[in-house]
Amino acid sequence: MDDASRPSDGRGWRILLVNPPYLTVTSMQGVGHQVPLGLLLVGGALIDAGHTVALLDAEALHLDDAAIVAHAARFAPDLVMTGHAGSTPAHPVCLRMLRALRAALPAVKTVYGGVYPTYHAAEILRDAPWVDYVVRGAGEEAAANLVRALARGEEPSGIAGMAGIAARRDGQPCLGPEAPLTRRLDDLRVGWELIEDWDRYRCFGVGRAAIVQFSRGCPHRCSYCGQYQFWVHWRHRTPRLLADEIEWLYRAHDVRFVTLADENPTTSRKLWYELLSSLASRRLPVQLFATIRASDIVRDADLLPLYRRAGLACILMGIETTDPETLRSIRKGSTTQQDYTAVRLLRRHGILSMLGHVVGFDEETPRTYWRALRQIVAYDPDLLNAMYLTPHGWSSWTRENPQRLVIQTDLGKWDYRHQVLASRHMRPWQVFALVKLTEIVVHCRPRALRRLLRPRDRALRALLWWTFRRSARVWLAEVRDFLLATRFERRPQTLAAWFRDGCQARPERPGALPVPAPALHPSLRDAAG
Repeated sequence: MDDASRPSDGRGWRILLVNPPYLTVTSMQGVGHQVPLGLLLVGGALIDAGHTVALLDAEALHLDDAAIVAHAARFAPDLVMTGHAGSTPAHPVCLRMLRALRAALPAVKTVYGGVYPTYHAAEILRDAPWVDYVVRGAGEEAAANLVRALARGEEPSGIAGMAGIAARRDGQPCLGPEAPLTRRLDDLRVGWELIEDWDRYRCFGVGRAAIVQFSRGCPHRCSYCGQYQFWVHWRHRTPRLLADEIEWLYRAHDVRFVTLADENPTTSRKLWYELLSSLASRRLPVQLFATIRASDIVRDADLLPLYRRAGLACILMGIETTDPETLRSIRKGSTTQQDYTAVRLLRRHGILSMLGHVVGFDEETPRTYWRALRQIVAYDPDLLNAMYLTPHGWSSWTRENPQRLVIQTDLGKWDYRHQVLASRHMRPWQVFALVKLTEIVVHCRPRALRRLLRPRDRALRALLWWTFRRSARVWLAEVRDFLLATRFERRPQTLAAWFRDGCQARPERPGALPVPAPALHPSLRDAAG
């Protein structure tokens, strides 16, 4: 993609969307690179507004800052926009990249969006002068309005009052009011034409992959999660139109694997049924991955044959913990019995079950891990995704647990794959060893290996083998990272002191008036909810 490939049509600005070069163990060794759906949605709105837009996926291309700058110089944009789905750990990468772009191309405007900048806009504008504007909340309409104002020649002081935008007014950060919610998700368009090479995006070993979104938001209020705050209300697309889009992705680009980016796609059983029915009637050779609550799977026991006909191949269930008391304290709204039943229902209908298990909610002991391992083995899942609790200033769990100690001060490791909080009864190496042991036992227990060698379905066997190999690669990479590249704070602060002292930004609600911001942590690294 060079300057000649996307000539300006004279109607609007030249805008370069950059997916930052945030490389993780899971993208490099595990599931692979994913299409940057958020940037594509913003890109669709900007293209429809008459601007010349290009996408540079620096993550998928493994570009360094110098290569990004060289590409931007060839494209000659008026404006560069960036953001990442892994908003918090990608934050330092975004800032570093934008700083390099500003140094090389001082006339180019820079815009930064996503979950992390939504809540940390004031500090970013105060301490990162190379960032001109921050888009807060959902970015499609706000970004288009911002570019429209810039094209009209409006001054930054005027733009600072725009809905969904943070800018500087008289040199100080100013947060505009909260942008109106997009009620009709059908009005949003993904700029699929911005993807140059679909072969960069593959998943589960079945071919080209894409990410789509049926709904936004979640009606549940789990204390550690901030998604319901970011999206505010649960909204949805017309089921038939999403099925049309998935069919188009298959026929136009040979996409064979689709991930639903929803927090809770099954909120409405009626709408979910309509989507499944529409997909099933098309008989597409497309496999689906979704995150669904165990309680909804149990609710939909009679619909599970339709799940399979619609293409659902693997479902991630966030059980979070196997302790009933902890489930109540974090307001998960499910039970261990539902988790157990959901796994068996999925297996009965030929759908892989992946359990998301989070450690770190409580001051755990080795006995805690032993009980959790026994419970997970009793659940008998096909796959396990073990993660570490990662606190965020905008979550209620963080405010409810101010005494917990922060032992990981490199915010780039606040990514759910590294331990962040201390365990009073165990050293970090002990926690890590027990998590890795849990993963080995769950994936290599005899019953799981028998399924791997003698599954009832050939396609299911291919998926299992693919995930087994990739999980092994991620496991080994994380062991190397822990031994060679992970350090913990010897004099940890409490969460309350950590946020109060400005090591992370204090939470800011969208729509707030200008507020003083704490200083950025020197490492400038952080991870998204």
